[in-house]
Amino acid sequence: MKKKPIVALIYDFDGTLSPGNMQEFGFIQAVGSTPEEFWRMSDSIAIGQDASNVLSYMKLMFDEARRQGIKLRREDMRRFGAHIKLFDGVREWFSLVNEYGRTHGVRIEHYINSSGLKEIIEGSPIASEFKHIFAGSFIYDEAGEAEWPGIAVDYTAKTQFLFKISKGIFSSRDNKRVNASIADDKKRIPFSHMIYFGDGETDVPCMKIVGMFGGNSIAVYDPSSDKKRASALKLKRQGRVAFATPAIYTEQSRTFRVVCAIIDKIKADSELERLARLSD
Repeated sequence: MKKKPIVALIYDFDGTLSPGNMQEFGFIQAVGSTPEEFWRMSDSIAIGQDASNVLSYMKLMFDEARRQGIKLRREDMRRFGAHIKLFDGVREWFSLVNEYGRTHGVRIEHYINSSGLKEIIEGSPIASEFKHIFAGSFIYDEAGEAEWPGIAVDYTAKTQFLFKISKGIFSSRDNKRVNASIADDKKRIPFSHMIYFGDGETDVPCMKIVGMFGGNSIAVYDPSSDKKRASALKLKRQGRVAFATPAIYTEQSRTFRVVCAIIDKIKADSELERLARLSD
C-alpha cells in the first residue's frame, strides 16, 4: 500500500496561537503582579546577571510563587493553562487542516516548539491536538512541587527540536540519536514537509532552517497590532519567511489558504518523487 507523506505543522505558542504570554492568563495575577511588572522584574534579573531570559522568568515564577505561598505543581500550572486566550479560529483549526490533509492524501501532525512552559500548554484547551509538545519545564520534588528548571528553551534550543521532529524523536533529553546521521529518505518527516509558524525574532533560527531545507515558514501577527504586522512583514522582506499572515485560523483565513496550497505542493512533490523512483 502506498505510504502517505506526513506533513508537520510546527507552532511557536506565545504570540502565534495566543495573543499573549501564557503566564499572563492566571499565574501572574495569582502572584499579585501585572504582566508589565512581572516581565520588568524578569528582564531585570536577566540584565543584572547577564543571564538567560528564559531561566530568569522561570526563577522569577519560582520565587514569586514561594513568596505568595503558592505551590507550583504540575496540576496547578495546568489549571493556569485552561484560561489561555487563543486567536480567532484556533480551536477549530486543527480539525480543518486534518480534514484537508486526509482528503488530499497526506497525514497531518501538529507540534509545539515553545520557549514557554509545557505544563501550562498541557492545560490549554488545545493540548490534545499535538503529537508532541516541546517546551520548557521544571523538575519536581517528591511532593510534586517545582524545585528547579528542568528544560529551558531559548531560540537556539528550539532548532534542535526541528531535527527531533524530523527523526521521530520525542524526548527532550535525547542528545544522541538527534545527532546521529540519517539519510534524508530515511527521516520520518523531511524538512521539506514542515510548515513552521512563528511571530517574532526568537523564531528566526527555526524559520531559516526550515526554509533552507525546503520547508515553508509563516510569520503570523496579531491583526490588532500595527507593530506586530510590521515585524512580520519585515521578516518576509528579509527572506526569513515565505509568508506573512494575520494570526486568524478560520476556514476563510489567508492562513488556511496558504497552508492548503503548501499541502498541495508537498503532495505533488511526493508523487513526482515516487514516479521518479519507479523509472529508475
